Amino acid sequence: MSLLTILGYSIVVVFMLLIMTKRMTAFSSLIVVPIVFAYIGGFGLNIGKYALTGIKGVATTSTMLLFAILFFGIMINVGLFDPLVKAIVKFVKGDPVKVLVGTAILAAVVSVDGDGSTTTMIVCSALLPVYKKLKIKPLYLATIIIMQNSIMNLLPWGGPTARIMSALKLEGSTILNPLLPGMGLAIIYVIGVAYYLGLKERKRLGVVEINDEFLSEIAATTDEEEALKRPKLIWINFILTMTVMVVLISGKVPSSVIFEVAAALALIINYPKLKDQRDVIERNAGNAVQVIVMVLAAGIFMGVLTETGMAKAIAQNLGSIVPKSLGSHWAAVTAVLSIPGTFLLSNDAFYLGVLPVLAETGAAYGFTPLQIGIASTMGQAFHLLSPLVGFIYLLLQLTEVDMGEWQRHAAKWSIGTFLIFVLAAVITGVMPL
Repeated sequence: MSLLTILGYSIVVVFMLLIMTKRMTAFSSLIVVPIVFAYIGGFGLNIGKYALTGIKGVATTSTMLLFAILFFGIMINVGLFDPLVKAIVKFVKGDPVKVLVGTAILAAVVSVDGDGSTTTMIVCSALLPVYKKLKIKPLYLATIIIMQNSIMNLLPWGGPTARIMSALKLEGSTILNPLLPGMGLAIIYVIGVAYYLGLKERKRLGVVEINDEFLSEIAATTDEEEALKRPKLIWINFILTMTVMVVLISGKVPSSVIFEVAAALALIINYPKLKDQRDVIERNAGNAVQVIVMVLAAGIFMGVLTETGMAKAIAQNLGSIVPKSLGSHWAAVTAVLSIPGTFLLSNDAFYLGVLPVLAETGAAYGFTPLQIGIASTMGQAFHLLSPLVGFIYLLLQLTEVDMGEWQRHAAKWSIGTFLIFVLAAVITGVMPL
């Protein structure tokens, strides 16, 4: 094992240990840990250049998150989600089981757009007030959202599948159709997890009686918040939001541009006065800044890891540690390697860097590119738990959940998603073991 490989693994391990033991915040760890190990590796003055490259790499994501938070913040301010919140409260009748199951269903539906930040904003906007009022653990909300998004992220317009299509020259339908059975079963599994967690919360909290007084408390706002409501414009805002979703799904316009334009239109439509626009921007700036600084910190982490060659060394190590005697089980090997591969590396690094090597090796053992491509998606059950995924900081910020606690809890349940993916692929014959 080379020095770069050791340093690369050390960065990830030390980072995870620090945040899970709460010795350092995720923000500090993302910046300090890679810089320290890069210095140990002898990269000295080049560290700044590498970090800057990483920051540039997440610039588009940062921009998208900034304006997505602003846009959905405005939609919350104008009261777009108020009718949905009231409808959900009436439907669940104060039962945590119904709240958790509803979370799983809503997260799956909204995740169809393939964008994690959109899913997070919509689901949290609709359900977080309910969780807080009923005193249900927000950890469960964060877990269910990420599990469903991990599944729906396999749609062709999502990140990993698009990269597999590019790396292995496969068509969208060619890779999606074999994945659908596993995705369907995994969605049902997550609903089952939500039901189980709901039972735990029902036992802990009981079922709250929903009456007019309770509904009034849910809808209670300050005078300042009430002044920002725009009930007469609810349908215009609804049409604007649906248009944003449709354009996002189409994939024809960059998401950062979509949200930037949408935020500008939302301001003009709802708050034509310049003072009101400034006030609304300032009101939502806090959430945006806290998320963006985390994404930029993750950019430094990824920049150092990539530009020093550590990421490449990890990739090469992952591809070389498998003994040749396992060649006849190369699809299964790829599935297992995709767990650390997609967690330790970005989707770009794994699918555009490691996957072609795995596919080439697999071909020598008689495996097709499609079989290896399908196998490489298995690790997506855990990918969104990686600190290199930008929108998870938005999720953690909104739910106020500790990163280490969330990773431990979600990973435990994500094992089931991984096993379902594997079993479905094996039973349908698209991933021979």
